[in-house]
Amino acid sequence: MNKVFLIGRLTRDPELSATPSGVSVCKFGLAVNRNFTNADGEREADFFNITAWRALAENCSKYLTKGKKICVVGNIQVRNYEDRDGNKRTSVDIVAEDVEFLSPKDEDEPETPQKPKAKKKTVAELKHVENEDLPF
Repeated sequence: MNKVFLIGRLTRDPELSATPSGVSVCKFGLAVNRNFTNADGEREADFFNITAWRALAENCSKYLTKGKKICVVGNIQVRNYEDRDGNKRTSVDIVAEDVEFLSPKDEDEPETPQKPKAKKKTVAELKHVENEDLPF
């Protein structure tokens, strides 16, 4: 069985494109922290290339940005190729089957005039409703 679960943060904004036949494809990088520290006490990370297809690709492109935390469920795909110099290379990619958005929706979103951040109401601003006024 070829199945992988990764939780990490995007290393770059997703890049959406389409195949010649019009199928959406989205590519982005994912940094996943290791569970241990190195000899210097620093936590290292592994970096993966993620590819999503069709509707999942469009959703990733629309809602994800660099730094967002996500969980990717997918499979490992190994490709062998020759580079420009004729050297044999191997690429390990993750083909996403599912992507769960783990960062809060408004995390790190700058406030803009077109889209102001929602103001959280305090208890004093909430209106008291009597039980008799409820329709159920």
